[in-house]
Amino acid sequence: MSDRQSFNKEILGEAVRDAFRKLNPKTQFRNPVMFIVYIGSFLTTGLMIRDILGGSTAHAGFSLQIALWLWFTVLFANFAEAVAEGRGKAQAQALRNARTQTKATKIVGSGSKQVDAAQLRKGDIVMVKAGEFIPGDGEVIEGMASVDESAVTGESAPVIRESGGDKSSVTGGTRVLSDWIKVQVTANPGETFLDRMISLVEGAKRQKTPNEIALTILLVGLTIIFLVAVATIEPFAVYSGTLISVVTLVSLLVCLIPTTIGGLLSAIGIAGMDRLLKRNVLAMSGRAVEAAGDVNVLLLDKTGTITLGNRMATEFVPAPGVEEMQLADAAQIASLADETPEGRSVVVLAKEKYNIRERDLQTLGAEFIPFTAQTRMSGVNIKGQQIRKGSMDAIEKYINGINEINGQEGAFPEAVKSACEKIAKAGGTPLVVVQGSRVLGTIHLKDIVKGGIKERFKELRQMGIKTVMITGDNPLTAAAIAAEAGVDDFLAEATPEAKLALIREYQEKGMLVAMTGDGTNDAPALAQADVGVAMNSGTQAAKEAGNMVDLDSNPTKLIEVVEIGKQLLMTRGSLTTFSIANDVAKYFAIIPAMFAAAYPVMNAFNIMHLATPESAILSAVIFNALIIVALIPLALRGIKYQPVGASVILQRNLFIYGLGGLIIPFIGIKIIDMIIVALGLV
Repeated sequence: MSDRQSFNKEILGEAVRDAFRKLNPKTQFRNPVMFIVYIGSFLTTGLMIRDILGGSTAHAGFSLQIALWLWFTVLFANFAEAVAEGRGKAQAQALRNARTQTKATKIVGSGSKQVDAAQLRKGDIVMVKAGEFIPGDGEVIEGMASVDESAVTGESAPVIRESGGDKSSVTGGTRVLSDWIKVQVTANPGETFLDRMISLVEGAKRQKTPNEIALTILLVGLTIIFLVAVATIEPFAVYSGTLISVVTLVSLLVCLIPTTIGGLLSAIGIAGMDRLLKRNVLAMSGRAVEAAGDVNVLLLDKTGTITLGNRMATEFVPAPGVEEMQLADAAQIASLADETPEGRSVVVLAKEKYNIRERDLQTLGAEFIPFTAQTRMSGVNIKGQQIRKGSMDAIEKYINGINEINGQEGAFPEAVKSACEKIAKAGGTPLVVVQGSRVLGTIHLKDIVKGGIKERFKELRQMGIKTVMITGDNPLTAAAIAAEAGVDDFLAEATPEAKLALIREYQEKGMLVAMTGDGTNDAPALAQADVGVAMNSGTQAAKEAGNMVDLDSNPTKLIEVVEIGKQLLMTRGSLTTFSIANDVAKYFAIIPAMFAAAYPVMNAFNIMHLATPESAILSAVIFNALIIVALIPLALRGIKYQPVGASVILQRNLFIYGLGGLIIPFIGIKIIDMIIVALGLV
């Protein structure tokens, strides 16, 4: 959903209605700053009614305008929060529509029976065939099937779900496209992943984060200070012979307390969760989003995150006395029936480098020899020739076996051994090709580092975030890939215990750690990490352990999660700076106008030359309300993220939002004052 789409009539209409619903005192009390404005609205409304009943029409007109604008201030703050929530509610409704009431084939003993999906309980086993909807969250315990998860993830491409491993988790409401699976239900009705998504998306369980709580305490502190300051104005005014009404004092208080950030604080937090949701990442709480903004260390899995996920053939290294094209031709023939990504890459490399076209194995009368765990090699038998490719140890053992059968002697070429060792030291994987008993050379397979990933890591480094690559490779291979990718550190031969220990080590140093994972063996580390992003395609254990779920199952998205978290913190910091500067400006705009009559020297500070004290107060109250409306799009969209340090962000905040917060009120209040006077409202 784009920002433009998010402001459609339906969402805005519902937000207006929610703004009035949020006038409930229990709702308002959750925001201390706006609660004071709320109380002030009731107080000025009561005073207005008193003036009308008392026949004081002059005071009643002023009180009416102040009361209306104070109510507008409260409603505008409610509206900002409601718009932010509305975008999530629209997504939640789409998820509700995806949740269908289906029949389920429940396995009972040796038979089965049809039941409503709502009757299924945790531990029940169901059979789901092609064309049927999966009735609830569960784990595949038997079978394999292609599943359409677009109702949940929005991704149209089907995924494979099978028993065992890390691809066994299924979500209720998704549809089986082919074959069949037996699923053991892992959640009771109302507790499914889709139910939790709907609840979280709507923000019903959103809790304030530690930073947000600290900011609220700061705002309350500022509010109390201004409350005391306003309370001291009344005796000073009596002493100076200036009569200041209660309506004026309430208006002054509302203008001086940090209502701008107070009114937008909830909207900023909710919008941060919404921005994650638009990228198909479900945050279990606002706390997780904020923690992402404070992350110091990123743990990234190598395969599929830093590399493309499959090793690719990049070079043919012939043995002494062998032409490179001869090696490429034999390697391609041996790989023609190999449907693995590595095998296809050998065929493509030979075609691109030597224009060797693919041949039909059936036409050639060739017999394909598949890879097995025992032989650790594959190949083809063609025209009396045996061509094999595999690891150096496997091919050496294979040649020794042939020589032993034929009663021949022959050593494995030292030059090929050296080439294999060189490739391994560079972080690659050598595959040796042999025809009969003659070694033709080596294929260099390597993990391909994703394009642009090195630049992303550089940006993270500029932000003060350390990147650590996690891999099961040996230290030599891991070091080579880490150097090419540009990560700061790596953990080789990683085990669940090693991952957990590394996270705790960083946390003991006072750092916040983020990591991604999809397997049951990742669950302990995901639970320990401050930000744990579980892949939706992974196991139920991983999804339960993390505090975020990536519905697209794209580990690289962890970088975007951090960026969105930082954007949330930057937005909150920028608008807080603007709000405080805004309050200071209003203070110097209003106070001189109020006391200019009693103390002519104050005219020197009345640089805006506001018409009257009443117009000054009314102008400030109106500006105070309208500025919240003006900043709603910024609060929802967020400050543009840039990978710069904290000192640069602080300087920019002070220059743009601090200086802007000082200047804009002077201009805005003066324009409003001129309009008020022209319309004769005071």
